[in-house]
Amino acid sequence: MAILPLRKIADRPNAPLAAAWLERIDASLDDAADRNELCRELLCEISYPEYATDWESAVEDRSLPLGTRLGLSALDPRNVTLEPEYYAECDDTRFQKVKPLLWLWYSFDRTAVGGQNVELGVQLRRLLAPRIFKRCGENFKAFQHVEFSFGYNMDVGDNVVVHRHVLLDDRGGIVIGDGASISDYANVYSHTHSIVDQKDVTNAVTTLAPGTRITYHATVLAGVHVGENAMVGAVAVATKDVRPYHVNVGIPAKSVRVKPNAPENTQHFTTVKRQ
Repeated sequence: MAILPLRKIADRPNAPLAAAWLERIDASLDDAADRNELCRELLCEISYPEYATDWESAVEDRSLPLGTRLGLSALDPRNVTLEPEYYAECDDTRFQKVKPLLWLWYSFDRTAVGGQNVELGVQLRRLLAPRIFKRCGENFKAFQHVEFSFGYNMDVGDNVVVHRHVLLDDRGGIVIGDGASISDYANVYSHTHSIVDQKDVTNAVTTLAPGTRITYHATVLAGVHVGENAMVGAVAVATKDVRPYHVNVGIPAKSVRVKPNAPENTQHFTTVKRQ
């Protein structure tokens, strides 16, 4: 099998503009600026540039179409609601602090500047993540359309990669270890509902140990511990803990093999035949 490392891509012609924009965001956040106003200002510049210098007047301008005024108003996170705000256990003080950054994260991906603009998107999210998460290690890499619940219950190690359209429900807390990878359209949950009463919610920390791989369209349910260097296969649903170095597939996910690089003296591997 061929080893195919990612290629190094030359800087785009607008790289200085992108770097200056990111530096401005970084400095503004460090200066403890009003995060709602900063989010609104940044989104207005790239979505409605003609109103960037006088946003408030434009929102109140009755000569503009109502839809335009509504769109402009929604650039300010205080004028929108996110689903986690309705959760009974939402810590409003903590959530309102990260909400503008979540709104910027989500909204950027739906702009012409964002879209599938990989490098700029990765750099922006790498800048925002440490200010949203409980902890974020070095070299964090998230692609477009990654969403969270609270965001502030995320504990993320070094060199973690999260691919497109991933849902990280950190309602009960998610811990992601160093070098873990989550593939496109995967879902990781940390809360569950009673089968009798939907309002009966149980929160449980879900852990992806170092080196974990959650592959395409897979789901990890609340409270599951995916062991070190384990893998949850495509479309699988992990309802129970996954042992270190095991590959679990299916619904519900079950171990089908052990990775060939698993330590020989690890007792976890006695029940599964190596392939």
